[in-house]
Amino acid sequence: MNNIPISEKIPELDIAIKAAIEAGDAVLEIYQKDYNTFTKIDNSPVTDADFKSNEIINKILSDTKHSILSEEDEDNQNRLSKNVIWIVDPLDGTSDFIDKTGEFTIMIALIQNKEPILGVIAWPTEKTLFVAQKNCGAFRYSNNKWDKISVTKINELHKCRIVGSRHHLSDKEKDFIKKIGIKDFLSVGSSLKVGKISSGEAEAYITTTNKMKEWDTAASHCIISEAGGKMTDMLGNELTYNNKNVCHENGILVSNGLIHKKILEEFKKLE
Repeated sequence: MNNIPISEKIPELDIAIKAAIEAGDAVLEIYQKDYNTFTKIDNSPVTDADFKSNEIINKILSDTKHSILSEEDEDNQNRLSKNVIWIVDPLDGTSDFIDKTGEFTIMIALIQNKEPILGVIAWPTEKTLFVAQKNCGAFRYSNNKWDKISVTKINELHKCRIVGSRHHLSDKEKDFIKKIGIKDFLSVGSSLKVGKISSGEAEAYITTTNKMKEWDTAASHCIISEAGGKMTDMLGNELTYNNKNVCHENGILVSNGLIHKKILEEFKKLE
């Protein structure tokens, strides 16, 4: 898998791919047997697989000496003084993991000056990777080969396919999707929503929740940007990373770029 067609690879690229693959293999092993599930303080679920994945990723990434911000570790705010850090979600889509949908991922991003410059997403059940490096394009590894991926050129809202959360779709989001005339809706787990848009299999993802955190978007953000799409909050603000407050307070909009402004304008009418 290391023969990704990027000629000017930064050294961290192969390290992030290795970490995502090894963590994915361990998660898949746990997925196929009995495991423990716990509830975190915020009532979200966490499993043995989240912890094992986190342990593997930390071990591999620590060789780079960059600070790591991970969902499953206490936040060491020394990272705030660093220009380059890793942001990790060891198991994105824990609810999908528990529900056995197969739609869970491992997410690893490298941040430089508050911007993602590298994104790796592993989808263990499908032996698939989504990878991007800033200014080098976005790629998907599946069926034992790498393909360059890009977003669609659809620019009319009623022709768009929208992807949304299986577990967290609110009534406000459902009403908004209906209001803007999009009928083609598909429930998809974890960061695979952004994987689908980046691969040209959908046009948009909307969430208005303030519960999304930097590790939920960092890797996806690099991938969608390099695939020609766009990610902002629902007010149209650019997302930044390695902030003291890791919450994205104003929701997330991911699109093929061409319909981005139209969705933001429609959303503004609701406010």
